[in-house]
Amino acid sequence: MNSVFVRHKWEPYLWLLPSILLMLIFIVFPIAIVFKLSFSHISPAGVVGDFVGFGNFQKAINDPAFKQVMINTFIWVVSVVGFSTLIGFGVAVLLNQKLFGRKIVRSIVVFPWATSLVIQASIWNYIIKYEYGNLNNVLLNLGIIKNAINWRVSYQIEFMWECWVGIFVTIPFVTFCILAGLQSIDSAYYEAATVDGAGAWQKFRHVTFPLVQPSLTVSTILNIIYVFNSFPIIYTITKGAPANKTDTMITLLYMRAFYDRQKGPATALSVIGFVVLCIVSGIYMVSSLRKEEH
Repeated sequence: MNSVFVRHKWEPYLWLLPSILLMLIFIVFPIAIVFKLSFSHISPAGVVGDFVGFGNFQKAINDPAFKQVMINTFIWVVSVVGFSTLIGFGVAVLLNQKLFGRKIVRSIVVFPWATSLVIQASIWNYIIKYEYGNLNNVLLNLGIIKNAINWRVSYQIEFMWECWVGIFVTIPFVTFCILAGLQSIDSAYYEAATVDGAGAWQKFRHVTFPLVQPSLTVSTILNIIYVFNSFPIIYTITKGAPANKTDTMITLLYMRAFYDRQKGPATALSVIGFVVLCIVSGIYMVSSLRKEEH
């Protein structure tokens, strides 16, 4: 009897053991190595030296580009996650309706997300070209403008274009996360709300939004992590030029590690990014759980 009890007690953990081992090998162990490296001196050749304490962090924070990059990263994450969530939510609600050709529309919506980010960024880089970009050609042929517009007249405008590309390629992910949540809502809730005399807005406010909140929380947290770590869009369009003005933390980290050979400060930047993501995701998750409880 005791052996059967013990077997049933430990059996779930045995089934989870392979996944736990994989997480330890491919996630926990590399993170621990990066933390260790961030407190060590690393030569340009990649040779790990003595313990230097917070020296790498001081170099990373004192980097002339650090402040601008932190501001850029904040704007990048907030704008891309915010707008893609709003637009994606609306598209998900629309695709949840019984529309003609809904399956075809869903396939079209998912296309930007399924395509490589480098390809997407390259296409948009071509579209906004001054001399022969498609955007200027379309506007000129329609008679909307008389002369070609330089869509990359300043680094601020270029960064706005990068944010737009980020929003464009992220909308499908949010859409299908929310759509999955919408399709899990039992129609009985809407029928009950109709009997109580609720209108479309009241149904959305008191039925749809509360019940889709878990899906929204998961998609937003994953989206924050995904967008924060997004590298191809910014590197393909501007490579952080001019003078790191359009860099985010990830692209600056790459430039410092592989171009400037400052591997110590680069690992410190990666740890700072990891801590920031943990804090932001934790705060958002806790606040979302409290809203669900109320």
